[in-house]
Amino acid sequence: MAEERRTGPWWGRLRLPVGVAVGIATAAVELAFLAVVAVTFTASALVPVAGHRLRDLTERYAVRLLRLERHRLTGLLGADELPTPHDVPTGRQVGYLAARLLPGTLGLLAYAVLGVGVVLAGIVLRAAVRGELTLLDALSQVAVGAVLLLLNVQALASVAALDVRLARRLLGPGSRAELTRRVQELTTSRAGVIAAVDAERQRIERDLHDGLQQRLVALGMLLGRARRARDADRTRALLAQAHEDVQRAVEELRDVAWRVYPSALDGSELGEVLAIVARRSEVPVRITCQLPVRPHRQIETVLYFVACEALTNAAKHAAASLVTVQIEAREGWVRMRVHDDGVGGADPAGRGLSGLARRAAAQDGRLWVTSPAGGPTDVLVELPCD
Repeated sequence: MAEERRTGPWWGRLRLPVGVAVGIATAAVELAFLAVVAVTFTASALVPVAGHRLRDLTERYAVRLLRLERHRLTGLLGADELPTPHDVPTGRQVGYLAARLLPGTLGLLAYAVLGVGVVLAGIVLRAAVRGELTLLDALSQVAVGAVLLLLNVQALASVAALDVRLARRLLGPGSRAELTRRVQELTTSRAGVIAAVDAERQRIERDLHDGLQQRLVALGMLLGRARRARDADRTRALLAQAHEDVQRAVEELRDVAWRVYPSALDGSELGEVLAIVARRSEVPVRITCQLPVRPHRQIETVLYFVACEALTNAAKHAAASLVTVQIEAREGWVRMRVHDDGVGGADPAGRGLSGLARRAAAQDGRLWVTSPAGGPTDVLVELPCD
């Protein structure tokens, strides 16, 4: 580990010039490949039978060269979000390899100038040792050499930037492909939202049928018994029990209403609303909400539902003794983590959690669930601030 810390900064400084130098070598290989491709395709025009075989060979070796370039750009020049070679059409692969000759040539020129500068620096140093230069001449030569060295370093950085820019421009998806991908994402997220809404409706129907409806039926029977009772004390006892059942029915109805639409968010911030939910939870809940700017209502709603579902699961299934909810803004994202110390085993593909994942995806967000057997359980959701 200590050795890695010592060599890390030096390697960080050397990655760029090494990446440009390797790019010069790969450009030479790609030039030879393009020359062979040009010759073989000219020959295939004369012998059409071999055209299909030549196209397969061209695609195979173009993919290998692109894979090599991808490793160089990501490992040495720090490029990211580059597509895999198999996702790029063959025509664009060959076009990129042809365009790669430009940064390869510029990198070769930059290193050639650097080599000439090193030779001249050696000549000046030898003349200074022999006493053939005055102090003023030596200082002027050092100043000129330092300026040229800085220009050469900047040239290498510019070549590396051009290399990365070409890869992203020529290998990345075009505007039409990007638009198609975005339409597919929106279509998928829309279908997911519809499925999540349907699942939520089914859950509300079950809650109303199995909970509130049964309680109201029992309440009606209780009031009927109170009407038929001839003993005043018996009537008062039945009415008192009916009053308690009405209060419990109102609480259940409020719970169902909050699952449909968290109206408390209209007048209160997310942290305050979750504090109300925490006070009604059977498990102790610790909430930390650090949001400098209140997010959009849709983002707050998704966070609210995720937190409520996680709290419900922790109370009903996890046998947790403490749940912590942490909400913060980080690098353009609102991030919420719900952690419980229960027995774990939550299924991310279950109806509740999968529905929440679809809700998050509809807002261009992401949701992860980590719940190994034996616990603990972590539910993490990230949503864009804008």
